[in-house]
Amino acid sequence: MKLNGKEILVCNCEGSMPINGKALAKACEGKSLSVHTHLCRVELGEFQRIAKRGSPLLVACTQEAPIFLEALEEIKDVPDIHFTNIRERAGWSHEGAKAMPKMAALLAEAALDIPQATSVGLESGGALLIIGRDGSAIDAAKQVAGRLQVSVLLTDGSVAGPTDVFPPTLMDVPVFKGNPATAAGHLGAFTLTVDDFAPASPSSRQTLKFGKGKKSESYQCDLILDLRKEEPLFSAQRDGYWSPDPGNPALVHKALFELSDMAGTFEKPRYVNFKEDLCAHSRNGVTGCTRCLDACPTGAIFPDGDHVSIDPYICAGHGSCASVCPTGAASYALPSADAMITRLATLLGTYLAAGGKAPTLLVSDAEFGEPLIAAMSRAGHGLPANILPFTVNQTTQVGLDFLLGALAHGAGRILLLLSPKERSETEGLAAQVKLAETILCGLGYSGNRVSLVDEMDPAALESQLYGLKPLTMPHGRFLPLGGKRELLGLALSHLHRHAPKPVDVLALPAGAPFGKVEIKTDGCTLCLSCVGVCPQGAFKDSPERPRLFFNEYACIQCGLCKVSCPEKVISLVPQLDFTVSAADRRLIKEEEPFRCIRCGKDFGVRSTIERITEKLATHSSFTDKGALDVIRMCEDCRVFAFMEVEDNPMASKERPLPRTTDDYLSEREELRQQAMEDIAAQQPEQKDS
Repeated sequence: MKLNGKEILVCNCEGSMPINGKALAKACEGKSLSVHTHLCRVELGEFQRIAKRGSPLLVACTQEAPIFLEALEEIKDVPDIHFTNIRERAGWSHEGAKAMPKMAALLAEAALDIPQATSVGLESGGALLIIGRDGSAIDAAKQVAGRLQVSVLLTDGSVAGPTDVFPPTLMDVPVFKGNPATAAGHLGAFTLTVDDFAPASPSSRQTLKFGKGKKSESYQCDLILDLRKEEPLFSAQRDGYWSPDPGNPALVHKALFELSDMAGTFEKPRYVNFKEDLCAHSRNGVTGCTRCLDACPTGAIFPDGDHVSIDPYICAGHGSCASVCPTGAASYALPSADAMITRLATLLGTYLAAGGKAPTLLVSDAEFGEPLIAAMSRAGHGLPANILPFTVNQTTQVGLDFLLGALAHGAGRILLLLSPKERSETEGLAAQVKLAETILCGLGYSGNRVSLVDEMDPAALESQLYGLKPLTMPHGRFLPLGGKRELLGLALSHLHRHAPKPVDVLALPAGAPFGKVEIKTDGCTLCLSCVGVCPQGAFKDSPERPRLFFNEYACIQCGLCKVSCPEKVISLVPQLDFTVSAADRRLIKEEEPFRCIRCGKDFGVRSTIERITEKLATHSSFTDKGALDVIRMCEDCRVFAFMEVEDNPMASKERPLPRTTDDYLSEREELRQQAMEDIAAQQPEQKDS
């Protein structure tokens, strides 16, 4: 059987899980499917025979992937091969007999061609700085001194430096004292500012002594091992920085083992793609949206003019910026948002088409979630048949577009499983979950549809999953076309159309990326500053006459219009308007234009010009006759009017006309004519004489 051009190989793992090949093939819309029993051992020759056909392979086993890859080495033209796990995630379960729709869904998802993310290069020369408080830092340095260029920085917070460190008999690694003040950079390019920096004295006898310290010194290195047991130098994960518990020798040795291979060139995924033109951070020096800056735990995002910039070398793939970005300017690239929605549509669509009921999506990462699911399947009851595991790079990368998109494609419930390293960095994700629940509750969808799961015990998680009440959602079918706002629009339209209690307008909490603006039109002067700063084009003007339009569908509630309004007549109203008019351009205010009293051209707003004229009528600068007329003129006529004033200090003498060739020719002709006349006048005089 083939799926998306890939030959599907399925094994029941020595009969340890029930698989009906005929039913599974039908669910995958294939003609037939051979179910193997011992594909990785006894039937390995059959695997090689199928591989020699040259078609890409999808093997429904991840545990024995090394054996399959080794078997391919004997084949001349090695085909592309992919692996997926239907055993721990479906077959090894107390409900394994009912898991056929889930198996079909997992196979269909794995057969998709998902584009890979791009990468950035990191260079490490192997310069390692070990920071510690005692001799254990020197001992750690000696263990890797043969593979890396190691230096040791000892600190205890005192000016004199550590006083209880015995001097090594062989100083084969440089030792310094000092106190790290600041740290910046990434793998291959760290920079530290160290206070009281000083080298060890070679005459140290009983205890290690140091020379006179410098007040502040800049130190650069490629790698850092922090053994101080203090606040880490970086608040979040940073490539090239290790901070194990110095009281746990196993963790220290693990870090040293990893560090020993950290010299050379490395490839790091570019986790986030960024489009500057969609960013709503700032306009004209006024700050608007700061959602990504507030959510990023690594400090990889920083303001850069009217937009922000993301340093791919510092970015650790947390994904919270993509989760909270209202415009899609920051989008996760591992994989892309389009690929995620395609995976969701394939997984849920195949499951429901195969007869699956009430699907619950269990979202987790590979590092923490997959081992937890494996533990449940091996030592417990395994996953229920309606729990569809969905693996992402980081759970915190999930945003509102993913949540609503999954629900619109038929997921009855979404569970977001948090790994231990994500638990302190869930503010952005929690806000997205809360907003999704607000929308669902407002539309009448009962039950806790989206929730965070903070559970490390496989047995406790298993008990929680089996205790869930089945929930269903209407299955929608739409392609992932457009950007983030378009995807949200498609999902919201579907959810509203099938809502138990549809409403035209749904109020949302402050900070939601949907809503309208309220303008006190009496105070609005149609200065159009809101039009100039709106990054999404929600505000528009008219080239014909003074008009202000607003499109609620495009508004992301960034607040730039509110901050920029000189009259302070704009306020934000977060809401979801499901009516057709929300996508229309609404006229907010319209006034008569003022006609220039000199040329007759329309300019400005009549009420504004008249109000300014009235207020300046008594001003000392406008008491002269006709002084107020310049206010009633357009920008071009105003210049001419100023230049025509008699005592204009900028006035000058009349400029002479430039001389041309015609002028020179004309002068020459005049001289010739004059000469002819002079000659003619002299001829009669000669005759008389």
